[in-house]
Amino acid sequence: MITALGIRNFKCFADVEFKLRPLTVLTGLNGSGKSTVVQALLLARQAAQPPSDKMIQLNGPYELALGEAHELLNPAALQPEFGVCLRTDGTDTDWRYVFGIPNERALHLSIETSPTSPPPSLDQQGSGFTYLCAERLGPRDLLSVSAELPDELGVGVRGEHTAQVLALHQERLTTRRLTVREALRHPASEVPLLRTQTEAWASHIIRPIQITAQWAPGIAASTIRFKEAGPYGEVIRPANTGFGVSYALPIIVAGLMTEPGDILIVENPEAHLHPAGQSRLGRFLAQVAGSGAQVIVETHSDHVLNGARLGVAEEGLLSSQEAIVHFFGREEVVPIELTAHGELTTWPSGFFDQIEDDLGRLARARRRR
Repeated sequence: MITALGIRNFKCFADVEFKLRPLTVLTGLNGSGKSTVVQALLLARQAAQPPSDKMIQLNGPYELALGEAHELLNPAALQPEFGVCLRTDGTDTDWRYVFGIPNERALHLSIETSPTSPPPSLDQQGSGFTYLCAERLGPRDLLSVSAELPDELGVGVRGEHTAQVLALHQERLTTRRLTVREALRHPASEVPLLRTQTEAWASHIIRPIQITAQWAPGIAASTIRFKEAGPYGEVIRPANTGFGVSYALPIIVAGLMTEPGDILIVENPEAHLHPAGQSRLGRFLAQVAGSGAQVIVETHSDHVLNGARLGVAEEGLLSSQEAIVHFFGREEVVPIELTAHGELTTWPSGFFDQIEDDLGRLARARRRR
């Protein structure tokens, strides 16, 4: 598990280090560096993967669209290079990567320095390392299928392989991660199969639904259909269920597939979900983190954060020491710890205080009338 991430001369960061926990929440102002933290991890992940050809792409892998190499260099950098440094638990080793800029118009980076072996947290194969970007796929009648080995297939960066993953597990065409770990099973369902548990969690987080996923022989596409719970429910196309289901479902499937030591990175899990669903999804992600996986969440939702806090305070899904929040403000990044009661140790200005500000202004407006 990654315990610290250092970033040097990359975009808006000259030299910073972030503590990471089993559950790490990145939140704050737009354009303040949250996505840069995720991108630094993704570049290190690329560099840690074979084959090692001493270069990594800036556009394409993990849906990255970072442009030209010179755009990534912090203005204060003295050399045309930047670094990412990882620290993992159980070891005093720093895993350092230094990326060089071949020329200003380059669309790739050279790997100038790398560890002799990849960090344990970045060498996970297939669904052992999952990144779900903010721009996930909306409702689709047909979804793509991947040629990846079934045992290594994950939901995809945009959730594009979610239906295929569910179909492969339903048809027992995989030999790994066939069932959901006990620590992640929903109490409403005793059946440990991935589709059944996905239904239970989706019904809890989004709305009561049944799920059918298929990958028909001879067709290079997969389908997913939904059905209202109950004996008279009709089959519903994804387009008729709204964006909330399509956006949240890959997160649920990816979380249920995790094993201890895996990494799950999710951007904007709250997208298209109602507030209660956002809170329940935050609690679910806290449960995934408490089960031994590492979860990194970038969010603008206080409901997601409060759901995770409830997971700490009300249900003990993970301890307060296993969670940290980083608030990205205008001038600095403020780390915020949690107490055993789910309280936050500090509340900087601009940190989810807009509702109090708006309600105060409304109260003053009423008094003026």
